[in-house]
Amino acid sequence: MTGMGEGRKRRPRPNLRKLMFVLPNLFTVSSIFCGVYSIMLSAGEATGDNFYRAAVAVFFGNFFDAFDGRVARLTKTQSDFGVELDSLADVITFGVAPAILVYKWALYGLGVWGIVISGVYASCGAIRLARFNVQAHAEAGVQRYFVGLPIPLAAGTLVSLVVALQRGGVPVSDAVGLWPIAVLVLVLAFLMVSTVRYRTFKEAGLNPRTLVAFLVVIAIGVFIALRGRPSLVLVVYFTCYVALGILEEALFGRRRRAAARAGASALPPETEVEEPLLPAEEDDVALEGASAAAAADDGENDS
Repeated sequence: MTGMGEGRKRRPRPNLRKLMFVLPNLFTVSSIFCGVYSIMLSAGEATGDNFYRAAVAVFFGNFFDAFDGRVARLTKTQSDFGVELDSLADVITFGVAPAILVYKWALYGLGVWGIVISGVYASCGAIRLARFNVQAHAEAGVQRYFVGLPIPLAAGTLVSLVVALQRGGVPVSDAVGLWPIAVLVLVLAFLMVSTVRYRTFKEAGLNPRTLVAFLVVIAIGVFIALRGRPSLVLVVYFTCYVALGILEEALFGRRRRAAARAGASALPPETEVEEPLLPAEEDDVALEGASAAAAADDGENDS
């Protein structure tokens, strides 16, 4: 009996910690599937139903992309692999898929210019993600601002416009014209690679002010849905976010850059400044310094 008992070995239990690392990546891979499905629909027959479903697929990709990072932080499974995979997924779902969709939906009428404009959008999206990866490895702590328009929001602006105009039943050439769509695509591409700062709203907590702001946003959406069309609600939301970054840059950008130059000139002569601070990094310097000081204090108290 003893020999039989020794012969039977218990099966090793699965390492739940390792399995948890797969969970956020499943959300990212789901976003890739949504992007590929959108590309297939856009590359198929040029019908309004296919365009609508392709745009909705990108929205679902936005949903999965919004939750993969949160799941990683919740399970404490953040990794460099996850950051790189997320950027590759974003290039497909929010760069290539919207570029093909907007070309087949409207820009094909511009001939070669439509191809060039769609390519510029996808290329700027890839550049935006490469810059984000570099900054993600260099920066620490909670980022309060994005440098440049995030590519999921640029894609959301385009596909929400496709949904709104497609549901209206009017051809895009008659509704707004082809060149206004082309200009919008180029503006979104430029904003992605610009240094215009966009708020992440990660520092916003549950307090009366944020609650009032949330209720106001919901009320605006309900008003637009009742007085106009529900499909216009997302167009207004995305447009307001894009305009918010431009407005803040116009009002406060010059002052931030002047403060950054003044701070750089106040450094001792022997201090080397390898690279100038980007506009979005200026406010984070104090936060990083405070967090480093707090960590040093904690280390002293622990010792």
